[in-house]
Amino acid sequence: MTTTTTRPAEPTAAEGDGAPERASVGKLRGSLGVASIVFIVVAAASPLGVIGGPVPLGIAFGNGAGFPTTYLVVTGVLLLFAVGFTAATPYVRSAGAFYAYVDKGIGRGAGLGTAFSALLSYLVLEAGVFGLFGPGLDSLLQSYGLPAVPWWAYAAVGFVIVSVLAYFNIELSGRVLAVLLIGEVLIVLALDAAVIFSGGGPEGFSNGLVNPAEIVSGAPGFAILFAILSFIGFEATAVFRDEAKDPDRTIPRATYIALISIGVFYAISSWALISGVGQSAVVEEAANNPGGILADTTEQYLGVVGGHIIQVLFVTSLFACILSFHNISTRYFYSLARKGVLAQKLGIAHERHGSPSRASLVTAAIVGALTVAAVLLQLDPITQFYTWLGGISSVGFVLLLVLTTASVIGIFRREQHDVSLWRRLVAPLLALVALLGFLTIILINLPVLVGEESYGPFSFGVLALLALAFIAGPIVGRVRKRVELD
Repeated sequence: MTTTTTRPAEPTAAEGDGAPERASVGKLRGSLGVASIVFIVVAAASPLGVIGGPVPLGIAFGNGAGFPTTYLVVTGVLLLFAVGFTAATPYVRSAGAFYAYVDKGIGRGAGLGTAFSALLSYLVLEAGVFGLFGPGLDSLLQSYGLPAVPWWAYAAVGFVIVSVLAYFNIELSGRVLAVLLIGEVLIVLALDAAVIFSGGGPEGFSNGLVNPAEIVSGAPGFAILFAILSFIGFEATAVFRDEAKDPDRTIPRATYIALISIGVFYAISSWALISGVGQSAVVEEAANNPGGILADTTEQYLGVVGGHIIQVLFVTSLFACILSFHNISTRYFYSLARKGVLAQKLGIAHERHGSPSRASLVTAAIVGALTVAAVLLQLDPITQFYTWLGGISSVGFVLLLVLTTASVIGIFRREQHDVSLWRRLVAPLLALVALLGFLTIILINLPVLVGEESYGPFSFGVLALLALAFIAGPIVGRVRKRVELD
């Protein structure tokens, strides 16, 4: 077959990216470089929050000292995903991230279903993290002598600050996230260095990273569940296409840098934490004290000051995570409005700031409503509010990866581009097989993730909500189209 090279062009009504964007509506403005986008998406992954949250859980209920290797495995699979994802980036000209790829590779109906599923996943995760942020800030301030305050009061303060920052140009959020991210990464690296230069913990360095017996011990499937949850947010590089300096170069570079940085950071830092505690004792310690193992270990190696610093940065890490997901959700609303799926007013950029200000207000309203509902229902902010919404997001995230990978294969089957066989088929196909395995693992372990012993109302509720979101996408798109035609 003769392969012809095509140059990426702006989408037209006939192309698979869906309906053309409304020319009458002002576009977003920004000049985000690779570093800025990396800061935003890595902040969404919340590195310090992961080391203090999923890592202890992965050690305790997964494969113990072998957990760091799980991060390397997941990183490898996601890099395979990134090969196809970035190869298709020049040919998907819309800033819709996952749904733009599915729209072009599979079809408009599946694309809209993916968009609504992604929106649901990001919105509920943003709201759920407030369930960690409020109690975390309360606990921090109590340690300095302040009285206990209901978690929702501090969540409300964080909500207001996030809403204000997200209203302005994305570069403001990027600067804030850069500062917070640098702080949380530096404290973890300081702990890593202290453990390494002290020759390890009471038992020296852990060999779990390279010991096959440790890697496959316990419940490796559950370890994969917690590992892949740690990467949610990395894929959002493509959401900021309209605000990137040179999207065809910036987005692929930012995707690879974010993925590799996150994966290596998680693997090394979890290994250092295991070494610092002691390989034989770490599983019991993580099971008995999952929320405090990081702070206790930091205080042991960096002193009381280090312990206080990591407590502060843990809270700011959660704030950075919330701000990142707010920006991502907002751009999904904006992009859908630009394509005529949602109200056109949401696709109007702020005249002065060049930001999706109206879409940001809608995002804030939904997240605020979810948080208020949790307060009125008297849900526990961590074990119920965060856990249940986190279950929706985890299933949705992997499902979106699966659909996007299949779409990349579809894009290159439909159109002939000068892209190597490895990038257009082999790597995406390998990623698709692995991601389907990950999705199976998450579905098997979903009841545990949402606090049930077996499939019950919450587990089935998670799947039902995602199914409804996916079905609602094409229905809303068809209704909107019919209204416009009328």
